[in-house]
Amino acid sequence: MKAFAIDRYKGKLTARNVQEPTLGATDILVAISATSVNPLDIKLRDGEFKALLPYRMPLVLGNDVAGRVIRVGRDVRRFKIGDEVYARPAKDRIGAFAERICLAEGDAALKPTNVSMVEAAALPLVSLTAWQVLVDRAKLKRGQKVLVHAGSGGVGTVAIQLAKHLGATVAATTGTSNVDFVKSLGADVVVDYRKEDFTARLSAFDVVLNSLGGDTLEKSLSVLKPGGKLISISGPPDPAFGREIGASWLVRQMLGMISSSIRRKAKKAGVDYSFLFMRADGVQLAEIAQLVESGAIRPVIDRVFGFDETPAAMERVASGRSRGKVVIDVAGGGNATSPALAS
Repeated sequence: MKAFAIDRYKGKLTARNVQEPTLGATDILVAISATSVNPLDIKLRDGEFKALLPYRMPLVLGNDVAGRVIRVGRDVRRFKIGDEVYARPAKDRIGAFAERICLAEGDAALKPTNVSMVEAAALPLVSLTAWQVLVDRAKLKRGQKVLVHAGSGGVGTVAIQLAKHLGATVAATTGTSNVDFVKSLGADVVVDYRKEDFTARLSAFDVVLNSLGGDTLEKSLSVLKPGGKLISISGPPDPAFGREIGASWLVRQMLGMISSSIRRKAKKAGVDYSFLFMRADGVQLAEIAQLVESGAIRPVIDRVFGFDETPAAMERVASGRSRGKVVIDVAGGGNATSPALAS
């Protein structure tokens, strides 16, 4: 089958024929209709997680799936042939830049009925990330205040909508050209980082979702109230993450060292710092599908590329200029999006 893969870290993403995926007893084989590109794909390509998540080469990238079930393992009970599903493959089973993929049935859910395959492909990784930060880790409650950095990005666009659905007051940072757009997603306060420092305007927040590098992480400590939570999806990884993925003692020690500064400063400020690397979860995707069908969350699409344009889609995300998600129409089913759901 056709797929896009790299032969080495920092290598060129190219098309090639790869072996068909092997179906396990609790797996489903999905014909991929659409996928999308995430910053994680760029980081995996460049080897940023190679010490923690080693992969064999050639490596087929891709962390979002929307498609139809074409085969099921003998022990599968949740899905049948013909079901339309969406998923984020488990971290050791990525490979959505391809015509077909095998998924554990527990990692998939029926796709929301009111969106196309192209729109559904924009959701799994970013919506699971937002859910696991705000619902699982932060346990966000009605009336609390949350700051979402990079509000116009893939995770940010969903996190704002989810936080508003949960009843929180939401602030977000973004660039000048996206201020009105981020407000349209439901943000109560939007800080244009090109014109002002968010620390001068915001204070006493319960939660910060950080997806940026540089000094934004440390500066975020100052806008949190005592007992607040700084949750970063961009690092640095902490020892708890090492334990979560079953890393060796040496790797856990390394993670402790690289995160020691921010953890020490967080402790001094009376707040909690943690790193989150989202996990595949079909049950959570089923709950998210209900929110999409109710209109509480809508996918935001920056641009749709054809399957042959997958390398160009990667470069679009790597440029940092995308608003919402960059989607790849693998099956060529059409690029049209519902006016109510398009960005």
